[in-house]
Amino acid sequence: MSTLRDNWRVILLVIAILVSTFALFSPTVGSQPAIGEDDSMTNLKFGLQLDGGTRIRAPLVGVTAEDVEFNGDSERVVEQQVAAQLPTADAADIIARQGAEGNTVEATIENVTTDDLSTALDAAGYAHGEVRDGVTETTRTETVRVLESKINEAGLSGGTVQQVTTATGEHFILVEVPNRDRQDVIDLVGERGTVQIDIYYPTTQNGTRVYETQEAVLSQADFTSIGTAQEPQTGGGAFVPVSVRDQPAQDFQEAVVDTGLAQQGGTRCTYMDDPNTTDGCLLLVVNGEVVNSFGMSPGLADGMRSGEWANAPSFQLQTRNTSEAQEIAINLRAGALPAKLDLSGQDGGTSSYISPSQGESFKTDSLFTGIIAVLAVAGVVFLRYGKPEVALPMIVTGLSEVYVLLGFAAAIGYPLDLSVIAGFIAVIGTGVDDLIIIADEVMAEGSVKSRKVFQSRFRRAFWIIGAAAATTIIAMSPLAILSLGDLQGFAIFTILGVIVGVLVTRPAYGDILRLLLTEDR
Repeated sequence: MSTLRDNWRVILLVIAILVSTFALFSPTVGSQPAIGEDDSMTNLKFGLQLDGGTRIRAPLVGVTAEDVEFNGDSERVVEQQVAAQLPTADAADIIARQGAEGNTVEATIENVTTDDLSTALDAAGYAHGEVRDGVTETTRTETVRVLESKINEAGLSGGTVQQVTTATGEHFILVEVPNRDRQDVIDLVGERGTVQIDIYYPTTQNGTRVYETQEAVLSQADFTSIGTAQEPQTGGGAFVPVSVRDQPAQDFQEAVVDTGLAQQGGTRCTYMDDPNTTDGCLLLVVNGEVVNSFGMSPGLADGMRSGEWANAPSFQLQTRNTSEAQEIAINLRAGALPAKLDLSGQDGGTSSYISPSQGESFKTDSLFTGIIAVLAVAGVVFLRYGKPEVALPMIVTGLSEVYVLLGFAAAIGYPLDLSVIAGFIAVIGTGVDDLIIIADEVMAEGSVKSRKVFQSRFRRAFWIIGAAAATTIIAMSPLAILSLGDLQGFAIFTILGVIVGVLVTRPAYGDILRLLLTEDR
């Protein structure tokens, strides 16, 4: 019992290694690989630099007016009034928010300047404060959420989305998707992903037949159940089965009856061939573009007129092909982006692609670099002491820090990239440096005869490495907290390595030295 109590630090190190082994190799840890992905012997995940893929860093399109006086109007009314003053915008391009720190109005449409928004607010009768480039923090947070949903719905395993802020205060959205081409990712995240149903119908004005459009009779928020993209058994095209919420279903039912779309015998839509001679149509509009149109069958029209359809409001969104149906299903589930990513590159946005073969090359180079670092440290330690009982535990204990960090990365699914590898190498260097301090302090005055003498010398060394660890943590903390891209991963794992070292590996090395060097163990 006394042996266990005296060597609990070594036991703690062994437990940490066992837990890391479980995190690294157990099939119950982490998500299983998606279909088509290579199985790995470990649960480690790799970032773009080591796995290949696409990285996009872009600001959001938009300008924001602060401290806007809504004059008692609701947010929706403000959006409609301001949009009416901007020739290229509609209500979906304006975001009005009321908050404790002041009301804001954002125009999230391209080619709208701060002067344009200021003029539109003045024309709409809303007093305001400063109008600046960029969008609000709420919009950026919502954009990250929607993009994460789109990536998950698209089945892009390992994709990540986060906000990053530069040292000059500029805000960017960073999207990283392993094992995907640049264009595929841009197609997914580059559009706002709006999906709506419009009614296009004929009417008479001054005795002349004209067509009008009732926009957004159904939008993304109106759907309650969204199925997967399917192909009809008869072949040709594809569809997405959807269900509609109760109140929007009632409004939609009334709209198709009022516009004559749900007429006796239904309607035959030829909008895509000739929009000037067609019967009434339902238009499927994605990102402002009509992607398909369809009429109404006699049975569905009868159900609309009788009011029975709203009791079980569901139908199929018809598309021209399966890929189009999949895009619509993804957009409906994820929701529309409140603002587009500015992929023009004019405001600091960048995109890059690393091929999988180049990523494998980086993995190999990183492995060789780590091996060289370990051999170099081992060589220096052996030259310094010439005693295997001092040097070997030092190398093993130092490497155990990296092993524990790898287990931690596997457990939380943190993707490893070159910056994290650099952090591991830094951990090896700083860890062994601290262990050398311990060895030097313990052996500085010759052989160690008793446990009491050893503990006294070890405490002096531990105060030194504790102070050095605190300095490292303080210095690295800003890099770990701020969203500074690759530097963040380096800082996080350097800090974790220091903490593991101070709490686990350095004390364990002290116990090992005491067992090997003292006569009174």
